[in-house]
Amino acid sequence: MISMEDKETSYSEEEDQKSPLPFLEEKEKEDKAHGFSNGEEHWEESELEGELAGGGKMGSKDASEGVGDQSDSSMESLEHCLGDINNIQSMKSPDRICMLALQRNLKELNDAAREKELVVQKASAALSRLRAMRRRLCTELENEKDFEFQIFLTLKENMLQMWQMETEQGKYEIFHEQLKKYEEELEMQYQERAKVRIWKEKIAALQAEENQRSREKKEEEAQKEYEEKHKKMLEDAERNHKKAVCFLRKSMARIHEKNAKEEVKTQEHMEGRIQAVLSLKTSIASNREKLRTLQVWNKAMAFEAKKQEMKMREAILAKGGNVAKEIFLHKRLLEHEKEKQAHRERQKSRKIEIVSQILRENASIRKRKKSQSCTKAIKGGGKLEDSLLWRMKTWQYIEKTCKRSAGARAQPRCSPSACSSAGETTASVGEISGAIAHDVLCESGEDKEERDKTLVEPEFPGLWSQECDLNKISKEEMDPKQLATRVEKKEILEKKMEEFQSGIFHKQIVSGRECNRRTFYSKPSCIHFKDFDVGQIYKKKIVLINASYGVNFFRLVGISEWLKDFISIHFDPPGKMSSGMSCEIVVTFKPMINETLEGEVMFMAQTGSFSVPLKCTAKRCILALDKELIDFGSHVVGETISRTINLTNSGALGTRFKVQTSAGDSSKCRATTKSSPGRMVIRHFSDCVPEKNVSNSLVTPVVEKKDQICADHSEEMPCSAAREEQQRAEMSLSSSSTERLGQDVLSSRAALDTDNAHNLVELSAEETPVEIMLGKVTEGEIGPFSSVKLQILFVPAIPGDVRAEFVIVFDNPDCKPLCFSAIGVSIDVPVWVPNPNIDLKICMYDRLYQDCIVVRSRAKATLRLKFEIRKELSKHMELLPKTGYIQAQSSFSVQLKFLPRHSLPEDAGSYFNEETRILEVPVTILVGEKAKKVNFTVHAIVTTSDLEISPARINFGYCTIYEAVQANVKLTNKSILPQEFGFVGLPEFVEIQPNDGLGILLPLESLTLDIIFKANKAKEYSFELTCKSEINRQFKLSCRAVGVHPPLELSHSLVQFAATALNSVSTATLYVMNSHVSVNPVTHPVPRIGKGEVVPVGPTSFEFRVPEACPVTITPSVGTVLPGKKSLIEVSFRPTLPDQQIREEAVRRLCRAAAAGAEIQKRKKDEKKEGKKSSISMSRQQSSRQLVRDGGNKYLTSLNSSEQPRSEELKPDSDAYMAAQAFLMRNFRGSFEKYIIPCFVASGRIDERKGSENLSCSPYNTLYLELHCPAVAPAVVVASDNGKNTVNFGDVAVGHRMMKRITIQNISLEKLELKFSVLNPNGPFLLVRPVEMLEPGESKPLGISFCPNEDKWFFEMLDVRTAKTSLTLSIAGCGVMPSIVCSVEEILNMGYVISREKVTSTFKMQNTSTLTLPYSMQLDSLSSTRDKDQQRIPSFIMSSLQRTELVGTQNYNGLSVFSIFPTEGEIVAGKSQDFTVTFSPDHESLYYSDCLKVVLFGKEIAHVIRLKGAAREHPMFVEGGVPLDVPIESLAVTSPPSSQEALNGELQEPAKSILLVLEYIEGESSPVPARAELKVGSIQTAQFASKKSVEFTLESPPLLQQKGFTIEAAKGTLERGQVKCIGVSWVPPADFRPDDPLLVTALLTLKGDIKETYQILFMGKVVSAYAPTK
Repeated sequence: MISMEDKETSYSEEEDQKSPLPFLEEKEKEDKAHGFSNGEEHWEESELEGELAGGGKMGSKDASEGVGDQSDSSMESLEHCLGDINNIQSMKSPDRICMLALQRNLKELNDAAREKELVVQKASAALSRLRAMRRRLCTELENEKDFEFQIFLTLKENMLQMWQMETEQGKYEIFHEQLKKYEEELEMQYQERAKVRIWKEKIAALQAEENQRSREKKEEEAQKEYEEKHKKMLEDAERNHKKAVCFLRKSMARIHEKNAKEEVKTQEHMEGRIQAVLSLKTSIASNREKLRTLQVWNKAMAFEAKKQEMKMREAILAKGGNVAKEIFLHKRLLEHEKEKQAHRERQKSRKIEIVSQILRENASIRKRKKSQSCTKAIKGGGKLEDSLLWRMKTWQYIEKTCKRSAGARAQPRCSPSACSSAGETTASVGEISGAIAHDVLCESGEDKEERDKTLVEPEFPGLWSQECDLNKISKEEMDPKQLATRVEKKEILEKKMEEFQSGIFHKQIVSGRECNRRTFYSKPSCIHFKDFDVGQIYKKKIVLINASYGVNFFRLVGISEWLKDFISIHFDPPGKMSSGMSCEIVVTFKPMINETLEGEVMFMAQTGSFSVPLKCTAKRCILALDKELIDFGSHVVGETISRTINLTNSGALGTRFKVQTSAGDSSKCRATTKSSPGRMVIRHFSDCVPEKNVSNSLVTPVVEKKDQICADHSEEMPCSAAREEQQRAEMSLSSSSTERLGQDVLSSRAALDTDNAHNLVELSAEETPVEIMLGKVTEGEIGPFSSVKLQILFVPAIPGDVRAEFVIVFDNPDCKPLCFSAIGVSIDVPVWVPNPNIDLKICMYDRLYQDCIVVRSRAKATLRLKFEIRKELSKHMELLPKTGYIQAQSSFSVQLKFLPRHSLPEDAGSYFNEETRILEVPVTILVGEKAKKVNFTVHAIVTTSDLEISPARINFGYCTIYEAVQANVKLTNKSILPQEFGFVGLPEFVEIQPNDGLGILLPLESLTLDIIFKANKAKEYSFELTCKSEINRQFKLSCRAVGVHPPLELSHSLVQFAATALNSVSTATLYVMNSHVSVNPVTHPVPRIGKGEVVPVGPTSFEFRVPEACPVTITPSVGTVLPGKKSLIEVSFRPTLPDQQIREEAVRRLCRAAAAGAEIQKRKKDEKKEGKKSSISMSRQQSSRQLVRDGGNKYLTSLNSSEQPRSEELKPDSDAYMAAQAFLMRNFRGSFEKYIIPCFVASGRIDERKGSENLSCSPYNTLYLELHCPAVAPAVVVASDNGKNTVNFGDVAVGHRMMKRITIQNISLEKLELKFSVLNPNGPFLLVRPVEMLEPGESKPLGISFCPNEDKWFFEMLDVRTAKTSLTLSIAGCGVMPSIVCSVEEILNMGYVISREKVTSTFKMQNTSTLTLPYSMQLDSLSSTRDKDQQRIPSFIMSSLQRTELVGTQNYNGLSVFSIFPTEGEIVAGKSQDFTVTFSPDHESLYYSDCLKVVLFGKEIAHVIRLKGAAREHPMFVEGGVPLDVPIESLAVTSPPSSQEALNGELQEPAKSILLVLEYIEGESSPVPARAELKVGSIQTAQFASKKSVEFTLESPPLLQQKGFTIEAAKGTLERGQVKCIGVSWVPPADFRPDDPLLVTALLTLKGDIKETYQILFMGKVVSAYAPTK
């Protein structure tokens, strides 16, 4: 910090430096200063020692006074010298030299005085520094003493704490001793435990050794046992081998038997096929006959109608009526009658449906109230029976009366309403009588003791205590109106449930379609507790797998009501589950009853409800037979054949079984006649009745009840009558069901009669031998999960068919008896064919088929065999040899050859069916001389081997050499056998797909083949394609085409874009090439159409026609290609959502939002009316809020007034549109589209066409570009700003930075690694915070900054790339150069002001840019760096070129001299702002100044204004010239005037000097006098009201005129606020020397409230006109 003395010294030094001595030379200054320097040094040292010895008694005041006196004396001497300047020139040269020497001495004296002043100032500064150092050392010493005292106190406190700690330590010494004792005891215990542990380990080691020995002994014993077992196993293996050989022989025998059975089955199968074909043939024939008769009948009816119409026309014409009108009315009448008839039929069927529904409901009600009706028995027995009998008689009478009345009303033409009413009446009577009969049954079946008891007592008294009128209830329930309302309510409930589920559940949409499959699958699919025991606990774990296409979750709803006592579920909710994830659920079952239980476990998922079935089955017997029919086949009389049948128990419970013959098997039937050789064991009718099923559900309970009633005829005769009446009533409602029931009853009675007759016949035949019988095992025990083999024996005794029925009964009452049959054939012929049906399968014409026929003999002698074939088939079939001998009990083989010709249908006759293509040829074998015949049949299906090609000719048309043309043909196999085919010898320009024209055709199958033709040059093609079958048959296909060579070609005709996300762009490049440079066809192919003219060489134009609504852009789409050149084409694919789809979704969302808002408003109104505040459910609030967020609140008021928005009215920049677009984009499932873009080619240039005429082009030269465009959902979307992909910064000032954040979200199901494209490094955009990873569903902000450096529009694309897709962000911003225009350019001069008064000035600033500019006004005097700036070298010490400080004199009171309003704000683009500057000085100074800076955006200085002002204590001022005082004020305190000076009167202020420089330009053609002026003014103020005017006088001595100075207006008077100028001109005199400037002094006096004097120094200079300017 600089002391006051230093400042004063510096101030005086500056004044000395500033004193003008223009007439002294610098060299003389330096010499004099050097001459006196040595003498002055000794003087300064002595003076400094005296001051130090005096103890510094000389203060700053004396020093300042001394300095001031010396400065005054120097100034006086200087004035004296200046005053004598004019006299120097008039003196002689010796005097002039003496004067100059005196002047030099005077200057040296002044320099010595100045140096003395400096020494005194330095001494005073050193003294003050020593004093300050002493004070600082004293304060440090005191601080050290205080610190020492504090240390002493701290040491004392620490000593006290130390003694306290020692006393505490003495207290705890006892505890330390006890602790030592405890540790010693603990150590002893540890040692004892270690000894015990060692002892135990030794014992354990001994035991381990003993165990090892015992283990070795056991191993030796086990080895011996193993050797013995091995020996036994070898022996057993030998025995088992022998048994296996025996079993192998038996199995071979069984295999032979099985083969025989299969032969029989094939014969039966063939017969069944023949019968099916015949039945199909007959049905086709009958259908044809029916169609013919129907067509004939329709023709007859049409002919009859025409006749009637003609008759009607003639009749109307005869009457003179309008024929067209009458016929039209007649037709309308007929149509009306038909409609009436149809309406009657519908009404009748509807009534029947209603009545049947009522009957079903009543039946269910009766079942539910069955227990209740039984408990309402009246205690009075006798009275009850009488009342019931009277009630029954009454209802019988009513029923008869109703029937008679209904019969009397029945007419041939009765109305439908009458029929329906009668039906309803009888139905109601039947129901009531049925109910009464049911009551009678319940009451008659109970004992008297149980009548007196109440079986069921109600827990709460209520409706049970009241009597219920059954008749009334039934009538109410039978009311059709109530039934209709009930159905309507049910439909409304179902619709509400569907709407509710559609609002809650989320649909699964896959590839644009709704997926309705299950979203969760359970493993296992059914929870099954099998074979449980009561009292045990069973647990099963199931796994639920999320099979939906997205994240889903579910919760447990519960289980079936009847399972809650036995089933408990342990389930921890897993939360949200991704697709394919699973969770486990534990189901615990604790059975308490031994019954089978079934139910389900119910869950609720996000996409709907689902359930897992649950089943608990108790232990039971599940018995089954592996077959129900044992076919022994044909055997010779006297043999014994054995067959087995397996009885299997697949349950967990065993039982006993017994095999016995069926109830009717005691007598068997055998017929020896040839016509009916079969025998049949028929069951009793009682066994057949349970198998009879009645199809009609309405009649079934009637039959069952009838069987129950007829069990006791004596007690239930009234009941049976009532049941018959009820049956009649119900049968009247549905005649068809009654007819079926009657037919069934009749058929059952007929069967019963026939069975009785058979039984009577068979019982008389006791001598019939038993041929099919049981084996050894007829009864026994079958365990759980085991099987038993039962043996059946067949001993043929008499030739013919034999059949036996057997039944297996079980001790377990839950097991039903099992029945099986056994059949066999006994024959006595010695020769037979094991395979009597020779099936050659399917044969083709002109192909040879062979088979071997084996004939066996059981005779004991050699027999002669002769084979005979029908003569009609001798051309097609042959047996070799035709005659042969078979040895005794051996076999004979015959070779069968079959070669069907195309004449087979004509030759075979009745043996061949042309429709079914089945051939049946009987072949006869004549045996021996007795001519016994053995027949067998040869079966075959004969088919063709043709292949049909449709169409037989193909014309491909015009095809360019760069493309392929495809045609489809259908290849049909006419055979019923599969055939292999292949197209062979294909030319190089033809391709057949699929499988290159090779394959197999199934029977009667048609296959579509693609014939692909690709011309290799321009010509006409005509060729044939050959298709060969596997049997080497050939089929031809003729083809024609014309090859075209276009003048242009595409480098790629197929562009396959990669999977592109929505709003992303995929680009591909290709070329359009013109290779046609010569018309010479020899050197290279030339463009032409077929064999037409060659296209001329020249520029060729092209045009791509992109279809509408195609997301593909081709650039350029039109162009011209010169010969031998190529043109680059860029194809861009940008998939977007359809605009109409977005608008429809937006409208749907707005409608839902409006509906939710309207519902909320309606509820609020209802609450206000009722005065109650009901809480709205959270789900509705959340849904409404979400919909309102999506943009619904904008249209809410309009939609609430029942006006739905139109999709066309929505704007693309609206919130609803953007929200719908974001929603659809998130739920987009992908798409794949194919586009074919035609490219038309024409010769010539596009720009050379005349006017609107187009270039002519041939359609055959058109090129085609195929595009494959897959679109996928973006993996990353913009989650902020409604999903907009555009980041618009708007207008930003140049050089300023703006930051925006964009939130991106990962909507895929996998973790994404993000990469970003590189922005322009020299551009204004910068990616601030890139995101590296995004988890599924995670959102992160992305920071982008914009700092423009130019005044222009900027645009860039930022690609956010993932592994599969990319997101493109469009970044835009405009750089604006902020510009303002200020009404004040550089300096704002506030003028002269009386001190402690204020003056204001206003200036305007206008924003000329297109950007709103935030501004702030800053003054340098209020700058935070001003204190640092003041520490620099003062500006008056530096040269004028280095001075940069603009802040001048400031107020003493600390307030700013200048203030501005407003200080900050914003200026809108194109607007202006007014600013007010206030100047308020508090003391007199001429150098008030400050710097005002206009700062934009807080950092950019747009404009700088220098504020200036002056303050006077008195209302007058002089302005002009060069001021000779210092512009910086001294901070020294000026001493007040002495009392003597004050007593003398006015205080005379020293005269102020003003230098007025006049420069005369020499060398000009017309010399102009040098001019300058002084301004004298009076300040406008309210003070000094006594004297209003100011007088000024400039004294003009004669010397001025002599030197060439001329003064204008040297005197004058000034009013308040007036300023006048004093003009001065100068022309150099004749004796003027240019190298010696002229200096003349004059006094300017101002008289106002005080008198002021100014010393004006007029300096004249001569300047050359040709002097170089700086």
